[in-house]
Parts: sequence; C-alpha cells; structure tokens
Amino acid sequence: MPIMEALRRVVDPELALCILDVGLIYAITVSDGSVHVSMTMTSAACPVADMILDDVQLELEGAMPLGYLIDVELCWEPAWTPERMSASAKHAMGW
Repeated sequence: MPIMEALRRVVDPELALCILDVGLIYAITVSDGSVHVSMTMTSAACPVADMILDDVQLELEGAMPLGYLIDVELCWEPAWTPERMSASAKHAMGW
C-alpha cells in the first residue's frame, strides 16, 4: 500500500526511528479522493512535531494520485505510551 510505504519514510528525528515503529499513527482512513491520518507525538512538548507533521503531509502527497486531499490530524487522546512501539523499535531503544 503506497500510504504505508510513504509513512515508513517519515522518521522521528529525536529517536531516529520510523513513525510507524514508534507507534505515532492512530488511524488511516481512505475515502474517494482523500486520505485522513490521525496521529500523535511522544510528548505534547515535542520540539519536532511540526517537522514530522510536514513530512507526513509531503510523503502522502507524493504517494497518492494528483488531486487527493491529504488531512493529517494531530491527536492527544489516547496519550502515547511506549507500549505502542513495535518490537524492533523497542529493541533499537535497548528495551
């Protein structure tokens, strides 16, 4: 799926890990002509939040057909926890 491939290219620069592995993506909804992504950050004080959101937007715009509406929503509920991380991300963090 081009959406997942696009999201896999977005890296949290503080952790040097893909945002999918970090568990930042809550939901992806694809409807006729649009993609909606609900996502979070590891902290409300994340200094690179805008960069990550911009990267998600740009990667999805590049992956989807011309004219698709891309909507990236930043959510804080439920709060992110390390349990959302993939096993490989936890291993990379030494957990």
